[in-house]
Amino acid sequence: MSKEIRASLSELDKVVSYLEETLPANAIVFLRGDLAAGKTTLTQAIAKARGVEGEVTSPTFSLQHCYGEDLCHYDLYRLEHEEFMQMGLFEEFEKPGWHMVEWGSDALKAFLEGVGYNVAIVEITPHDQRRIYRIET
Repeated sequence: MSKEIRASLSELDKVVSYLEETLPANAIVFLRGDLAAGKTTLTQAIAKARGVEGEVTSPTFSLQHCYGEDLCHYDLYRLEHEEFMQMGLFEEFEKPGWHMVEWGSDALKAFLEGVGYNVAIVEITPHDQRRIYRIET
């Protein structure tokens, strides 16, 4: 299923609400878009909606941040599929909750789907002071 939502930063709750209604309790979500498209900003909005207090930042250097018991955020920029597997990060997807993955490769997506995971994609494109969120579930 595919949906497109146009939203400003102040309207991110529309995107978060749609994801909450559509995605299962345990989900892997690939966040795609150019640098500064809003991938981490969307994760921040999801964390806020889940009652996470404190700062939510991109895990650029640590590769993974977990917020509470049901939200993990990954930044795989410049990390190849093989490196991801060798680091043992694949096992993290067994944890319950949503796994927000920035810069996930097509090879990782194909692997995850091949072993039975459903992977949703949120493609974020800036457009006229807003963002276009193309969501594939």
